[in-house]
Amino acid sequence: METATTFARTHVEPIRVPGATPTETERLMSVIAVYELSEEGRKASLLAGGDGRATQKITLSLPASRLHLVSVDADGIARLKLRPRYQLDAQQRLRRLDMPPMYDAPPTVDDLLKEAARNHQLERAYDAERTATRAKHRESTRELRDRLAHQFLADPAQRALTHPVPTPTCCYLIGPEGRVRFDASSDEGVARQVPPEAHRRFRADLRARAEQRRQAHAAQLAVYEEKKRVAAEWIAAHGTLEQQARQAAGVLPMAEIVDVMTAEMLRPLEPWPIYPLDGAERLQARLRQDPQHARVALTRHDLAITVKDAVTATEAQWALVQALQQALPGALVTLRAHRLAWKRDPQASSLTVFGARVKYTYGPFTLCREYAAPDG
Repeated sequence: METATTFARTHVEPIRVPGATPTETERLMSVIAVYELSEEGRKASLLAGGDGRATQKITLSLPASRLHLVSVDADGIARLKLRPRYQLDAQQRLRRLDMPPMYDAPPTVDDLLKEAARNHQLERAYDAERTATRAKHRESTRELRDRLAHQFLADPAQRALTHPVPTPTCCYLIGPEGRVRFDASSDEGVARQVPPEAHRRFRADLRARAEQRRQAHAAQLAVYEEKKRVAAEWIAAHGTLEQQARQAAGVLPMAEIVDVMTAEMLRPLEPWPIYPLDGAERLQARLRQDPQHARVALTRHDLAITVKDAVTATEAQWALVQALQQALPGALVTLRAHRLAWKRDPQASSLTVFGARVKYTYGPFTLCREYAAPDG
């Protein structure tokens, strides 16, 4: 970048410091000053014979007594402290601006030195303000951590976040504004006790869940063994010779045994027809009533079926429920609504058909069968 050469001489008279030797006060240093010119300033620069550039860089000679206005980078280049700049905003708060000052006319050396001195003072105030803000933030953070730690340690039901997994030295708790990290290696006071306690509770929960799964598995095995025993007794009493032979050989499927038991236990309901699995045909007939779907062909894979307990019942449907209940005392009869829709076009016409589900408990088995119910 070219150096502005049309301004006044940049030599600054050294300032005498009481008690200092003449050599110390008269020692000079070459310092680069960088500033910006506005459009008016660039015009003024051209009229004064300058280059009219927006960014100007000049070299000053400063005495050692003004080195506090100078910054030196890692390459040994000394610059006048004009960037970053510090200024007060509308709320009288200091703001840091990463840009050099801008002038509407080429500044004098005194103007640049005054700006650097002002910048130096505001920088110290800014750093002090930031230091106080950080100290206040650390204090509020410490108070929050201590409060969270006391609450956590006092309540055995509280748990640390499981992701990441709590360790004896590190864990995370949920605070008012998000998760808070606790580290036993760097925290002080009560906060240091949180990670080991969180890890202990986490491991205890793992052991408790493992024990619950073990107990649930043992209960399932017990139920299965009971089902095998009851099924063997049933086949021995009611099965055919062929089924008894397969049962003795251990190759009779449990599903076949359940089908035989269901047919036998629900024999009093034989007068009523079983719910037909003809939903594809019935929905296809409904859709073909629309000329847009006159040629549609559906299979069971095209059906979207939603089943829920019916919230209302017609007189005929209620009569069916009562008849099934009387024919098989002890059974649970529920009227259910089956909504059949076309997967490919959910906006097409749908169909709702009804069925009466019968659930009958025999030992460890719950035997179910659904019977056709009148349309709603």
